[in-house]
Amino acid sequence: MIAVIGVVAIHVFGAMVTDPDIRGSVRWWAAVAIDIGFVWVVPVFVMISGALILEPRQYARGTASFYRRRLVRLLPALVVWSLFYFIVVRTGMTGAAVTPIDLARFVLDGRPYTHLYFLWLILGLYAVAPVLAAFLAGGGRGRALVFAAAALCATVFTGSSASLLTAMGDARPLTLLALTQWLPYVGYFLAGWALRDVVLKRGQLAAALVTTVTAIAIAVVQYGLRPRLALLDAVAPVGYYGPFVALATLGVFVCMNSMLAGWNPGPRGIRVLRELSDSAFGVFLLHFVIMLLIRRVPPFDGASESLPLSLAEWVITVVVSFGLVWAIRRVPYVRRLV
Repeated sequence: MIAVIGVVAIHVFGAMVTDPDIRGSVRWWAAVAIDIGFVWVVPVFVMISGALILEPRQYARGTASFYRRRLVRLLPALVVWSLFYFIVVRTGMTGAAVTPIDLARFVLDGRPYTHLYFLWLILGLYAVAPVLAAFLAGGGRGRALVFAAAALCATVFTGSSASLLTAMGDARPLTLLALTQWLPYVGYFLAGWALRDVVLKRGQLAAALVTTVTAIAIAVVQYGLRPRLALLDAVAPVGYYGPFVALATLGVFVCMNSMLAGWNPGPRGIRVLRELSDSAFGVFLLHFVIMLLIRRVPPFDGASESLPLSLAEWVITVVVSFGLVWAIRRVPYVRRLV
C-alpha cells in the first residue's frame, strides 16, 4: 500500500520536477525530495512479489495451476488497460495523432502508456518464477542470498556501465521491449524471497535505517544538483539500476519487515489491511487517468508550479483511486481488471 502511494507521488510531483520555470526554488527541491525520495517503490513492489511468488507452496499443484491462477487476473488487466490508456487517454484525451511508430511501440515496446510497462515486467517474472523457485527450493537461504546478490550486482553493473559509456560519448542506451522488461528486475525479485524472513535487532535496525535514509538522500541531492555531479551521475545513475537506489530498496524492504515483525493489528485491522493491499494493483493501474482528470479542473491545472496544489492533488488521487478500486472490486467479472 505504501509503495503504490509512492508511485502516485512520483507521477504527481514529476510535473513540478520537470518544470524549468521553478527549477532550483525551495518548492522545486521539495518536489524533488518527494519524487526521488520514493524512487525505491517499483523495485520494492518487485521484491514483495518475489517474497510471495517464489514460495514453494505456490507450485504445490503444479506449474500449470500456478500459471492459470496468476494469468487469469494479469492477462485481462494487461489487455484492457493497455487498450484503454492507448485509445482513451493517449489518443482521446490528448488528441495526439497515432503514427505507425506509436502502434509498433504499443505492440513491441510493452509501454502503451507511461506506467504500464510494469504489467509486462510482472508477466515476465511470473513466466520464469517456477524455474527460479525450483532452483531455490533445495538450496536454503544461502543459495537464495548468493543468487539474488549475483543477479542484482549484474543489473547494477550493467546500468552503471551503460551510464558511464554514455557520459564518455559512446551512447549505450539500455533498450527493454515487452518480452525483456523483466530481466533487470530478477535480482530484486530474488532478493524479496532471500530477505523475506530477515528481522533486524535494535542496533542492526538503527544502522540499516541510517544507511537507507542516507542512500535516499544521496539520490535526492544527486538528482537535484544535476549536471554539477557529472561523474557521480555517470558511475551511479539515479534509477532502478543504480547502486544507491538498489541499496535504498533493500534497506526499505528489510527495515519495514523488521519494524512490523511483531505487529498484530487484530482481526478488523487485518481485514482493512488486506483490502487495501488487494486494491493496490488496481490503484496502480487507475491512478494515472484520475490524476490527468484532476489536472483538467481549476485550480489543479496549475499544480505543476504549486507545492500545496500538488500535495492536494496527490491526496485526492490516492483517495479517489482507492475508492473507485474498492467499488470496482465488488462488481463480478469486472473485478478481474483491478
